[in-house]
Amino acid sequence: MVVIRVFGTGCPKCNQTYENVKKAVEELGIDAEIIKVTDVNEIAEWVFVTPGVAFDDVIVFEGKIPSVEEVKEELHVYLNEKDDA
Repeated sequence: MVVIRVFGTGCPKCNQTYENVKKAVEELGIDAEIIKVTDVNEIAEWVFVTPGVAFDDVIVFEGKIPSVEEVKEELHVYLNEKDDA
């Protein structure tokens, strides 16, 4: 299982990022826990610019809205690397 954190304060861009991540996970059918991080102090510990996305403890996107396809591509790469480790 992968823990995916979506960082954002609730702005439209952050909400769209969350929805894109959720859709990518559903389309891939992977076992993932998606956590929406809205606390400013916690966000500041992870990213400088929102929206941001982390897979487990790895920041994957920061300061942009990733498309569903981009999230799926990065998840494939991340999960393959995780399996190889």
